[in-house]
Amino acid sequence: MRQKAPLAILALAALQCAFAATKVEAVNVDGMIHPITVEIMSRALDQARQEGAEIVLVRLNTPGGLLDATQEIIEKVVASPVPVVMFVVPSGGRAASAGFFLLESGDVAAMAPGTHTGAATPVTLFGGQADQVMMHKVLNDVAALIRGVSAKRGRNSELAEKAVVDAKSFTDKEALDGNLVELVAPDQWELFRKLNGREITRFDGRKQTLHLVNPEIVEYQKTTRERIISAIADPNLALILLVIGALGIYIEFNSPGLVAPGVIGAIMVLLGLSALSVLPINWVGVALLLLAVAMFILEAKFATHGVLAVGGAVSMLLGALLLIESPLPELRIHLSTAIGITLPFAIITTFLVALVVRARANKVITGEAGMIGEIGIAHAPLTPAGKVFVHGEFWSAVSSTPVEAGARVRVTEVRGLSLKVEPAPDVKES
Repeated sequence: MRQKAPLAILALAALQCAFAATKVEAVNVDGMIHPITVEIMSRALDQARQEGAEIVLVRLNTPGGLLDATQEIIEKVVASPVPVVMFVVPSGGRAASAGFFLLESGDVAAMAPGTHTGAATPVTLFGGQADQVMMHKVLNDVAALIRGVSAKRGRNSELAEKAVVDAKSFTDKEALDGNLVELVAPDQWELFRKLNGREITRFDGRKQTLHLVNPEIVEYQKTTRERIISAIADPNLALILLVIGALGIYIEFNSPGLVAPGVIGAIMVLLGLSALSVLPINWVGVALLLLAVAMFILEAKFATHGVLAVGGAVSMLLGALLLIESPLPELRIHLSTAIGITLPFAIITTFLVALVVRARANKVITGEAGMIGEIGIAHAPLTPAGKVFVHGEFWSAVSSTPVEAGARVRVTEVRGLSLKVEPAPDVKES
């Protein structure tokens, strides 16, 4: 009996271990793949390692993104001590272009019914014969990357290469039949059921059996910075924030004391710059935007009959369209956005600058300069010195010609606390 008790305890402990919940770190890669995606994936993988997660579940639904960011993520995935399961979900979603590379890099590649993947041919802004050589080099480089990753994962490297060279796309069934993915599952719970007890081969050749009897999903929580940058990573929104913020700062500079436009404008500019900082910037576009602002200011100062204003609008439109150096439509400034910010910005900026220039051209009404030309009344005869009442005050004055008491005088010069005046013609009231 004494020997049976320890055996019973061991059996109970083994049973508890068998049904104990295993952690699954889950992270979403939805939308464009850019440097902030690299940061999110890196932290998610580190968190999974620290918490002893059984797997990292990456839910993919992306049109693609930047090649450099994609390569960084692949490096982190293949080096991860925790197995990474790439899952294209939900139904109707996709892992296109750069997303196909991420799908093939996972220890397990899975898709939900009704999803598709592929079309991974790199697209560049190159053109012309000389740049065709560069395009060929890029194509060969990424083709070698997908061959190496898919072959190491035991998948069909030849078919995977066609997604790069021939821009071929695959449905979930085609990908499964072509050995590009291992599993097709309607949801993550069915995926866990199929993965439980499955032996996988890690990138370094080690064998590992997955235990997902009662998985506990731990959703990756983005940091405040990641949430903000992810929310405004759309270049169209970033440019709108930048332009509106610039207008707010300009209003504050021209109307000091309003405070609100300056504070809000500064925050919006910083948010816009933060979003644009993770995107490939074309400095020709930046130069065109700065030229546009300069033209709007010059239009208000010089009578060019709208020539500079039109030039500024055209420059801003072209600058907005060229600002992001990416062939992907999702990473470019849309024409509608460029027009939508150019016209209001041109009108508002020209109007504000015109007000400033007009205000500076107005007659000064304060200080010594404001006294010149003012009309006053001689309080006593000026022969040639005396007192005059000007601007609600009595002043000592000297007249170039004698002036009788009560006569109108005009101020011609201010000499310290004394005025130089001259007779002013009387204005008869009707």
